[in-house]
Amino acid sequence: MSTLMLYAADVVAATVLAIGIYWPRHRRRDLVVAFLGINVGVLAVAALLAGSSVTAGLGLGLFGVLSIIRLRSDELAQHEIAYYFAVLALGLVGGLASTTAPWLAVTFMALIVTTMAIVDSPAFLSGHRRQVLVVDRTFPDESLLVQHVAQLLGAEVTAATVVRTDLVNDSTTVDVRYQVARRHVVRAEGRVLV
Repeated sequence: MSTLMLYAADVVAATVLAIGIYWPRHRRRDLVVAFLGINVGVLAVAALLAGSSVTAGLGLGLFGVLSIIRLRSDELAQHEIAYYFAVLALGLVGGLASTTAPWLAVTFMALIVTTMAIVDSPAFLSGHRRQVLVVDRTFPDESLLVQHVAQLLGAEVTAATVVRTDLVNDSTTVDVRYQVARRHVVRAEGRVLV
């Protein structure tokens, strides 16, 4: 397999990840553009570094700089960070593919795309949710807070962390992780809704 075919495999894998998997599930055009642009940029830099006498340390340093610049410029959700690093990894694998067996590079590209397709699937852990709630009273006893939030949400609370207690305004801000009862999960147009 030629080096150009490996570069093409990278672009195809990044396109499948960004447009075929991310876009239908999350619909953020700005991130699709960022994912594809970053992937091609990293691919180009990694390919040039692979063909020169610079050390791997410089390449990893560049990878870190790219990550910091992008992650500091906009707030991203955890799943978006996972996609971001996946396209960075695809670019590195594709760009450095000439230094390893071609089948290994293609296998890793397929592994990255397949992993993201599975773990970001609407069916994967579909009943689990997270919310930050402001409850209109304070709770000196955390177990009472958990019971109250479970009743409000109609769900089983798996974790609750008090973020803020406001004694003046009589409110509690709580970060809640919970599991929706099976009968409340509804599928509509490929998405899982409550």
